[in-house]
Amino acid sequence: MIGTILGDRYELIEKIGEGGMAEVYKAKCHKLNRFDAVKILKKEFVSDSELVDKFKKEATAIANLSDNNIVNIFDVGTQGDINYIVMEYVKGKTLKEVIRENGRLPYERVLDYATQIARALDCAHRNNIIHRDVKPQNILVTEDGIVKVTDFGIAKSPDSTTITNSKKILGSAHYFSPEQAKGTYVDVRTDIYSLGIVLYEMVTGRVPFDAESPVSVALKHIQEPVVPPKQIVENIPESLNKLILKAIEKEPIKRYQSIKDILSDLIKIQKNPNSEIIYNNVDNDFTRIMDPVTEDLVYEESDSNDKSEISEKGLSKKSKKAIILSLIGVLVISLGVLSAYLIDRSTKPKQEAKELTVPKIMGLSKEEAKKVLEDGKLKMEVVGTDKSDKPEGTVIDSNPKEGEVAKEGDIVRVIVSGGVPTIKVPDLKGVDLKDAKDILATYNLEVGNIDSAFSDTVAKDSIIKQDPEADKQVEKGTKVNLVISKGQEIKVTKVPKVTGANIQDAEGALRNAKLNINKSTEETSDKSKDQRVYYQSIEPGIEVKEGSTINIKYYVYKEPEKIKVGDIVGKKVKEAQEILAQRGIGLNPNGFGAEDTIEKIDVNEVVSGGTVTIVSAKKPEQGNNNNNNNQNPVNPPQKPNP
Repeated sequence: MIGTILGDRYELIEKIGEGGMAEVYKAKCHKLNRFDAVKILKKEFVSDSELVDKFKKEATAIANLSDNNIVNIFDVGTQGDINYIVMEYVKGKTLKEVIRENGRLPYERVLDYATQIARALDCAHRNNIIHRDVKPQNILVTEDGIVKVTDFGIAKSPDSTTITNSKKILGSAHYFSPEQAKGTYVDVRTDIYSLGIVLYEMVTGRVPFDAESPVSVALKHIQEPVVPPKQIVENIPESLNKLILKAIEKEPIKRYQSIKDILSDLIKIQKNPNSEIIYNNVDNDFTRIMDPVTEDLVYEESDSNDKSEISEKGLSKKSKKAIILSLIGVLVISLGVLSAYLIDRSTKPKQEAKELTVPKIMGLSKEEAKKVLEDGKLKMEVVGTDKSDKPEGTVIDSNPKEGEVAKEGDIVRVIVSGGVPTIKVPDLKGVDLKDAKDILATYNLEVGNIDSAFSDTVAKDSIIKQDPEADKQVEKGTKVNLVISKGQEIKVTKVPKVTGANIQDAEGALRNAKLNINKSTEETSDKSKDQRVYYQSIEPGIEVKEGSTINIKYYVYKEPEKIKVGDIVGKKVKEAQEILAQRGIGLNPNGFGAEDTIEKIDVNEVVSGGTVTIVSAKKPEQGNNNNNNNQNPVNPPQKPNP
């Protein structure tokens, strides 16, 4: 790509960075004579329209943002299969590089950088833009200590569709929020969480959560309590310690609710490190695992509250009297019923129910089990279903159990199978193989056959296909077959001979050979050379990788500029020769002498290098023999015939 000129103005000079989706080049803008940064989407993503849109969205997301702490966007364009964004060139380092070089940073410097980052995010949030990928790699620090936030490639408006249940989690694992890790709704508090993680890293020199795979890191964001930064670096102010902990609360409702709030506290701590930061959490409340709220739980809590209210307030005398009278009435009725029952039993002969053995019903369908029990003078009641490896509707448990003693007419309560438990297959496409294995393990699924294939759009060692497909319901332990990418297939082609060919024919030949073209021109006054290629950077017949760039040069005809020569009329031939020689033009005296005065020439203008011919000239007057003798003829005219 070095040497490529984009948009007829941006010449790529050197590669200065690379990310997951794009490469960044330092470029010379020939129109404004300055250096810019050009971000180019990697070729393996060019055919993915969603990623191309996301890439271009970065430019539209922040093009109208005006803030000293946000990298400016100057231009966006497409040239062939190259998608690029032109940005402000910032001379300095990323915050990640600064942290690596210094380890932990002094807290005064941390507060300075954090305040500038917060101002950039405040500008974005005021314009309804959420960054969603705040991390040290996306924060530039100039040589003067000015912080510039960049890379709004996955930014979104809070008014746009949320990513609830999104199959692709956006962001960087070490810095994204728990809600991003879960793929649920995000808002401005997501950026606040990421800023808190960046603060944590600046203060301690390390990220709060780390693991071997991004999936494991994501789980830690959701589940694992954080070690307070003050336990790692004791000399930081308690105010800064509380600010960081409040910013990285797992529940968004417990965090700072706006970037203005955290910016206000950062400025407060800068002025007075002993400032009080309101933070209501307690040490053992970083992560809380609760049962889901159900109606039963609500009722229990409601009953408990009612009982508590009764016990606190007590009952009125009227209420107490009503309750006592009601209890007496119930007691009288109950005694009457009991007496009638005892009298009835005493007048009837006793008949003992016949004892039976519960027959074998396990594994039978509920219809079959019911018939077997009824044939054995027993009744059946289905009291529930449970998932199991038995066919749906099959009896899997009973009370009393088969083989136990029951009495004739008793009810045997059974539980039937609800079918084999199923799991929804996760979407693994585009996921690295190592991470895919971790994801399958968390879903109680197994890795099946692993094949590989070339792909122009999926990165090497990432998943291209899966079987079963995503979202399909399968049994626990099902094997998922995977096809992983071997990266782009390297195909070669022979360079055709294009020198001497017309530029259009040359372009066609190079495109047919699946080669890219970089053209430049040179002017010529020779009309026969117009549009003819006179140079190609790679010799014909050489094999190169498809998609390689061939530099070609061709002529463009420019009509020569004509020079006016009419001013030599009236001048002596010798003087006219000197004048025209200075202009690069020859003079044909046509037999006239050097001292003859030109009266007429064949043309009034001629191209450089051309010749002017004298048509007629006037002889000098014959009054001075010395003059005549001293005249030096130039191609003296022939004497006329007698």
